[in-house]
Amino acid sequence: MKKFMSMILLGGIIATAAFTPHFLKAQAAPRRIEVTSKRFTFEPGEITVKKGEPVVLVLKSTDVAHGLRFRELNLDIKVPKGGTSELKFTADKTGDFIGHCSVFCGSGHGSMALTLHVVD
Repeated sequence: MKKFMSMILLGGIIATAAFTPHFLKAQAAPRRIEVTSKRFTFEPGEITVKKGEPVVLVLKSTDVAHGLRFRELNLDIKVPKGGTSELKFTADKTGDFIGHCSVFCGSGHGSMALTLHVVD
């Protein structure tokens, strides 16, 4: 009986050790990144995240309505005039991705872009 109980205890310890890092990683709070949009820029103009890292992108507008779309990552967020919006995402591929303003905001709208670097 002692041998049986020892094997159960050992199995429990091994199972706990095997699953604890994954559980703790899943409980980590997402990284928050704040981006301010105004005619005709995003500030900062470049951000870097890790592949697989949970992120909350907080987009703020200081003037008119704006948006930010990364077509390759299927990400799109819109923010009302003077407001704030949040987008939760986890990048699943690495590379450099260019996001463009997705809400027409004036004559410089076409040049309004943000670069997202996704690294391993």
